[in-house]
Amino acid sequence: MKKILFCFLFGCTMAASAGAQTYQELSDRALAAIEQDSLAQAEDYIRQALKLEPANPRNAFLFSNLGVIQRKQRRYEHALESYTFALNFAPHSVPILLNRAALNLELGRDDAARVDYSLALDKEKDNQEALLMRAYIYMKMRDYKSARADYEHLLKLDPSSYNGRLGLATLEQKEGRLPEALSLLNRMIDEQSGQQTERTQLAVLYVARAGVEQEMQHPESALLDLEEAMRLDSSQAEAYLTRGQIYLSQGKKKQARQDFEKAVSLGVPQAELRELMRQCR
Repeated sequence: MKKILFCFLFGCTMAASAGAQTYQELSDRALAAIEQDSLAQAEDYIRQALKLEPANPRNAFLFSNLGVIQRKQRRYEHALESYTFALNFAPHSVPILLNRAALNLELGRDDAARVDYSLALDKEKDNQEALLMRAYIYMKMRDYKSARADYEHLLKLDPSSYNGRLGLATLEQKEGRLPEALSLLNRMIDEQSGQQTERTQLAVLYVARAGVEQEMQHPESALLDLEEAMRLDSSQAEAYLTRGQIYLSQGKKKQARQDFEKAVSLGVPQAELRELMRQCR
């Protein structure tokens, strides 16, 4: 759920002084420029407004939108700084906390992201984005008990949550509860196959089930699922990586190498496959 939230200025009354009007005009122009994707112009308007009234409480929204602009421009450190300035004005703003958490997670700062998601949940205990992403972080940290608590909370709020159910299935697999993981993925695939489901989402489920089947020593079933995943979405790098591992275990080195090379072309870092590629010689 790596979405970016814009903070808009609502309920602004007409100020009496010319300075306040100018601040409002600059804020409005910044929002219009953002909507037109004129990011450099929007940043200029925001900085003019901030300079004009540096103590205005509404600067929380300006700093937040500045962070969004900088994130879009891949100026990540500047974006983090802007989100932090925004939170200095509005420390309990859940949208700003979610923005900073998502950016921290994108930068690999998992613990900082976890703290921000926890702060958001302190204010909105049922915030589904925060629950989902904190569960994911806990799972990466191997804090499986905490991850399960967040996934179960999320699924009580939304039992049909695709990401929540997939995350729980992944957690079951990581904890070695393979039959439970397989059962959950079977149900999801049966349900999604009977609906107008996005092909990529269904492909991800087939790849996930293939990974469980591989661990359960059912390579033929795994290969069938991987072929179906590739048919649905040929850009699934994980499908080629998993099939390459199965081929390698079967001594089919040429086919394995082809799949590993395809996985690299789809974005898997070559360094991560160096040892597998060496085994294909």
